[in-house]
Amino acid sequence: MANASKNNHYTKKRGRSAAVVALMACSALSGAAWAQDDEGDVIVVQGSLRALPVEDVGSVFGFDKNLVETPRSVSTISAEQIERFGITDIYGLVAQAPGTFTNSFFGVGGALDIRGTPAETYFRGVRRLDNPGNYPTPIGASDRIDIVRGPASPIYGPAKIGGYMNFVPKTARVAGGQLLDKAEGQVSYTAGSFDKSVLSGTVTGPANVLGQEFGYHVYAEVENSGSYYENIATDQTIVQAAFDTYITDRFRLEFGGMYHNYEGDQNGGWNRLTQDLVDNGTYITGVAQPLDTDFDGQIGAAESQVLQDSIGSDFDALQFGNFSVTGPGVFTDDDFIGTLFPLENTGTTKLSRRSVLTGPEDLLENEVSTIYFDAIYETDGGLEIKNQFFYEGYENLNENSYGFSQFHDSWVIEDKIVVSKTFETDLFTMATQVSPSLRYTDFKHGDDFTYEYFHRVDLTEGYTARSNRFLSTESNSNYDNYVEGNYLNLAAAALFDVETEFGLNFLLGGRYDWIDAEAEDEIVFLLNPPADPADAVGEDEQGGFSWTASVSYDLPFGLIPYATWSEQSTVVAGQGAEISTGNLQSEEWFSESTLEEFGVKGTFLEDRLYAAVAFYEQERVEFNIQSITVNQSVRTKGVEVEFRYSVTDNLLVTGAYTNTEVVNLTALNDGSLFSFYGIEDLTNVTDPTLHLGGQPLGLVPISNEDEARRAGIPENLYSLTATYQFDNGLAFNASVTDVDEVF
Repeated sequence: MANASKNNHYTKKRGRSAAVVALMACSALSGAAWAQDDEGDVIVVQGSLRALPVEDVGSVFGFDKNLVETPRSVSTISAEQIERFGITDIYGLVAQAPGTFTNSFFGVGGALDIRGTPAETYFRGVRRLDNPGNYPTPIGASDRIDIVRGPASPIYGPAKIGGYMNFVPKTARVAGGQLLDKAEGQVSYTAGSFDKSVLSGTVTGPANVLGQEFGYHVYAEVENSGSYYENIATDQTIVQAAFDTYITDRFRLEFGGMYHNYEGDQNGGWNRLTQDLVDNGTYITGVAQPLDTDFDGQIGAAESQVLQDSIGSDFDALQFGNFSVTGPGVFTDDDFIGTLFPLENTGTTKLSRRSVLTGPEDLLENEVSTIYFDAIYETDGGLEIKNQFFYEGYENLNENSYGFSQFHDSWVIEDKIVVSKTFETDLFTMATQVSPSLRYTDFKHGDDFTYEYFHRVDLTEGYTARSNRFLSTESNSNYDNYVEGNYLNLAAAALFDVETEFGLNFLLGGRYDWIDAEAEDEIVFLLNPPADPADAVGEDEQGGFSWTASVSYDLPFGLIPYATWSEQSTVVAGQGAEISTGNLQSEEWFSESTLEEFGVKGTFLEDRLYAAVAFYEQERVEFNIQSITVNQSVRTKGVEVEFRYSVTDNLLVTGAYTNTEVVNLTALNDGSLFSFYGIEDLTNVTDPTLHLGGQPLGLVPISNEDEARRAGIPENLYSLTATYQFDNGLAFNASVTDVDEVF
């Protein structure tokens, strides 16, 4: 794997991802896709695993429309699909939905890339705290996962332009909204190579407490597993519960939550990367020169600065970007000879694919709690009033021996009222939603990245006193950022969906957000360099209008062409939901993006075949600020094609094609982009061992759109899956994914 930074990619990766074929046999219950017609009859497509989009979903705009009727590019993955194909993390969803790709955030499946940018994660239609790689998002208790490409509905709030995943948890309610009449449960245990060990179970049923009937669904999972990669393991506990009860015939409550305690590691991949290492496994060996002058077994910040100073003041200025943009080609062998950068005792060897940057003392710990409480009231006249309360908080600690550490201690509450009403006339039906909301985010965040020395450790030897960094989270000093603050978001939104009798449909919505944010570098003496107290406080207010407009037409033969235009506001926050004091001082933390999307969808062969194609372009309107890991300022163009075909009651086939082109607008506008330099970037350095004891970095010149394209995103991606279930319950599955080579 290529090295990847918390903020940038370091060095070029070029390799062909071969088609991956998985063949599995499992015993699974046959799934069914269902919908209701006007009379309430249930349409069943046997053997479809609920993969066909005939089920009403509210994850895109909030209306009960199925995906064929929804004028946006969106896919759903049902619990039956997740179980049948053995999907255990979000990366397994890539083969099931176009427009998605793994974001490769150091091996931690927090969020997918959707349309070439890190995606949002929603829980029952409410946005969760940012999670690019803080912990792997659990999927085991999901009834379905909706993958929406493009900005969120105005009802859902300011979000990233690329898209989001919405997790719909399993509940005690079944088709028609009824509760089960008796309890049922399931226990599962998975064991495998590299000490794989996962125990999970569910129980669902009715209960009666003090005369009040309610339904419950509880899911629990305990994992204690090793890994193919050295020094990596997973120890986690997940508990998720959902409760439903009717107070009266018109008033019901839905409440529950999730607790997830995760202990694992990030995977930085290989260091000292060359094409020869990717192709043939040839690794450059050698130990770094000693820096541990106090003999405590680690390299502190002051000792790291000695390494920087050994290169000279001219190089130091060049390394930290105080120069005209010249790029990595400016470096030569002479810049490193006589410094502390060169390795000692160098050579080459074959590197095991199990050997990665993760050290035995590395850790990634995250504890997250999520709570929701919905109160829904329906009148005899069809008016629905829903109050949604949501809370989520996490504590995160991330330590990597090569020189990166961070922590988050953040939480969010949101309360949203959605008033829904449908009006019918002889010519059209209009569904409406009006929604005021309040969202409050509190954050505390610190990180340490100035002295990231990826190449000092020889992976064939492991970390020693010459390569193990003394981290800020270990010393409680020398942080690059240490910020605490909050932001309050007050909003009002409205959405209208008009369906005419002659097949023409319109959807129009708008939202206004007012956000008051403040942040402070609370402990200024912990920073490196120490912050000036006068510059340690930032406060700003911003407001923005978001809107969406769609038109579609229900043609004969099941075809529905559509067009969507949207403008979306978003808060540019970091990995721990933080906003920096500097961004608040410069008033550069709230931005807008636009979307144009055109597509056509349809169902055929008595709803057994679904097909969709979408063409889109989305762009950040304001690109003077970005978070490279969470919210990049990009322009994306692409094509997304999808089909799902229940060939028989036993055979289901799905396929997808994605074409994506992502251009970083900040880099294109500035004419440069910060990057760590890799071996093959330094074209005028003949001996890479001269600089692998340190880390050259600087600005890469960007002169055109091709050079500004985001690395790591394949231009073309193809996937095909199939599953066949025999009448006795035995099922066979296969999936193939082909991905273009990328840097």
